[in-house]
Amino acid sequence: MYAIVDIETTGGYASANGITEIAVYVHDGTRVVKHFETLINPQQKIPYHITTLTGIDNAMVAEAPAFHEIAETLYEVLKDNIFVAHSVNFDYSFVNHQLKANGFVLSPRKLCTVRLARKVVPDLKSYSLGNLCRQLQIPISNRHRAGGDAKATVLLLEHLLANNAQPHIDQMLKKTSGEQWLPPGLQKSDITKLPASPGVYYFHNIKGKIIYVGKAVNIKKRVSSHFTVNDAERKRQNFLLHVCKISFKECATELEAIVLESAEIKRLWPKYNKSQKQPLQKYALYTFEDSMGYMRLAIDKKRKNIPALYYFNSLHEGIILLRKMLEEFELNEKLCFLNKMSFTEEDKELAGTVKSYNKKIIKAMAALNKRLPTFAVLDDGKQANEKLCLLIEKGCFWGMGYLPASLSIESVDDLKEFLQPYQDNDTIRNSIYSFVEAYPEKKLVF
Repeated sequence: MYAIVDIETTGGYASANGITEIAVYVHDGTRVVKHFETLINPQQKIPYHITTLTGIDNAMVAEAPAFHEIAETLYEVLKDNIFVAHSVNFDYSFVNHQLKANGFVLSPRKLCTVRLARKVVPDLKSYSLGNLCRQLQIPISNRHRAGGDAKATVLLLEHLLANNAQPHIDQMLKKTSGEQWLPPGLQKSDITKLPASPGVYYFHNIKGKIIYVGKAVNIKKRVSSHFTVNDAERKRQNFLLHVCKISFKECATELEAIVLESAEIKRLWPKYNKSQKQPLQKYALYTFEDSMGYMRLAIDKKRKNIPALYYFNSLHEGIILLRKMLEEFELNEKLCFLNKMSFTEEDKELAGTVKSYNKKIIKAMAALNKRLPTFAVLDDGKQANEKLCLLIEKGCFWGMGYLPASLSIESVDDLKEFLQPYQDNDTIRNSIYSFVEAYPEKKLVF
């Protein structure tokens, strides 16, 4: 028996939103044998844009039953039946979340009519319910209301059954098929073709735009986990609605995948990546000579084509380093712009002569340069005749790439022609430093 479900909600994900209307048609494969439909008081305000779409407003649901009042009845209608919906994981996530909150455990087999339609009538321009019904000449009325959309889904299922859908349904309902948990826009082949190797994967929306970037030790396993985990939070629901394509780049090691993921998030700024979206480095430590001849240290916003002593992700990070240099080498805080007051004759006496003070600055700069290491990480490549190389130059990530295994390395310049430059950031730098601490034998110091 098929329980064909449609719901209207207050928002896009189950954990923070409620159901405002539900309709269920129980179908035996030939005809409808039971119908359940009701408005539901979601016990939260219905947003204006939802009312505009569905026509359901707060006044309409004010006297409607709360979910807990219809939970047992709904459970009895759904249990032991195949849960069917257009984009089934969306409707199921809400219904299951609400039933679970009221003590009912629902664990049905699920059938998505989007995915089924793609198999029975391939190559249509759109598989949204409205467009699909229009293309197949299926009548649909009372659009964006649970009863109207559920009835249209019933007619759609009957149309698909009449066009040899049953073998596809039998295959999709097998526990091993994976069809029940995939987003409607993805095919099972999109997952099976993924490699079980380290790398970075990309989720694309229907227009091909990258909306999420992730890294993995095993790309196939990690991508599958996004869809198999039962999660009612916003992030999962957005994946289910919008992921239509997966692409990937294989990497030689997990470290390469970590670095590439971070660089790609910064480059692409994908919509559904929440972490690693801090701004790129914006500050740097510079030195210059003032009109009196004093060499000064100053932190300023990062500027193109002006050499800097060091780069910072935040002004605070730069000030901490500069204060340490000031204390260690007895520098003058006014000549380092840590004190904004005027530099007086008394300050000159404290700072010493231009020559003696500048010696302190040169000594401080030399010490900083020594503390900023230059080294390469060398590891196995993807092929036997190559090596993976990641380069840190003066404490910052310079780039990575693959070297010929036979290359004789004597200087940094021997590496750079084989490496692709990347923007440095905290995540990349810290990951590389942690790696060489764990695997010092893979570190080549210059």
